[in-house]
Order: sequence, then C-alpha cells, then structure tokens
Amino acid sequence: MGKSKADEAYEILRKGIMEGAFGPGHRLVIDQLVRDYGISSVPWRESLRRLEAEGWVEIVRNAGAVVKTFDTNAWARTMQLLARLEGYATALSAPHLSAEDLERARALNKEMSEALGSFDPARFGALNREFHELLCSGCDDERLSTLVEAEWTRLELIRRSAFWYAPGRAQASIAEHEGLVDLIEGGAAPDVIEAAARRHELNTVIAIAAEEASAADGSTAG
Repeated sequence: MGKSKADEAYEILRKGIMEGAFGPGHRLVIDQLVRDYGISSVPWRESLRRLEAEGWVEIVRNAGAVVKTFDTNAWARTMQLLARLEGYATALSAPHLSAEDLERARALNKEMSEALGSFDPARFGALNREFHELLCSGCDDERLSTLVEAEWTRLELIRRSAFWYAPGRAQASIAEHEGLVDLIEGGAAPDVIEAAARRHELNTVIAIAAEEASAADGSTAG
C-alpha cells in the first residue's frame, strides 16, 4: 500500500524542519505549499495538525502554522525525561556491545570533534544521535527503545542548536562520550553506566540554564 497524500505532505514538512529549510518562526502557508508541491490543501492541513500534536509547529490564530522556536522550559523537561530513559537503555545495552561497537563509538566521537572544529552543527547533531543510538543498540527492551527513539526524533532539531546556544557544551559532551565508552569497555556496573549516561544528558540542560541566566544578568546590568 502506497503512502497517502497526508503522509507525503507530513514527510515533506518534517524533513524541511529537520534540515532547516523551514526554520524556527517560519510560516507554513498552505496555499504556497500547494503551489510548490502539487498536493491539495486537505493533506497539508492534516499534516500540520499532526506536526502540531508532535510539538514541531504551532497553529496561531490569524497567522496559520508557524515552526516552533526554541522553548527552553519544554526542552528541559523533555531532556530530563530522555536522560532517564536513555540512561536505563544504555545500561541494559552495555553488556551486549561488542569491541567493534565501542571502536565505532570512539570513531563517531572523533568525527564529532572534527565537525565541531569546522562549525558544522548539522553534522555534529547527526553524529551525536548516531553515537547514542549505537550505545543503546543492544537494549533488549523493545518498548524502552521505542520511547527513546520517539524522544530523540522530537528533540533532534532543538538538541542540534543547543550545543551552539551554550558555548563550550559541545566540547564537554565529546569528553563525556569518551568517559561513557570507557565505563562500558571496562565492564562497569549497570547502575554506574546508567548514572553516567543520565548525567551526560542533564549536563546539557544545566549548561543551557546557566547560559540563559548569564544572558539575563547581562541584560539587566545593561
């Protein structure tokens, strides 16, 4: 069975948001989408409602659909949830990861450092997700894996920008990745691995909060 027009419209919009073609604050005008892609208005409306439910867009009265901007509070809450889910998934996965898996994880981390050096946030974000997916790939709890995947997908755009919103966080993240791989390779206890993976995620939340507090202090002083 082929994709419906609503599914096709949804994938076009979601890809555009994820890749930055429709950036934060961008108005998604149905008439323009109809002209650009040759899909009628009804599938676009259905896809926009779906994207609104998933938290990607906001439908504003008299303005239409707008791609959501960075919402620190909502992002922080979701990151805290992901920290718990991914921490547990990483701990369950660790005993099943091979030496080749860990070697690949280190290679990905090195590529992240190179992406950081060349100021390529899109590549950095993609590699970061691949790194964490690899460390969770041995998790044999299908429901947990599905929950982690869903949160990763929803946060991907915001997560990618977060490292650049908090200067220094990206480099610290790379160092934490190395420490996490070291723990797994060294056969650390599951609760130690879980705590380290959870702390790694929460450190980004803390960095963003500190950056916002600093910016607020600066504007007050000015």
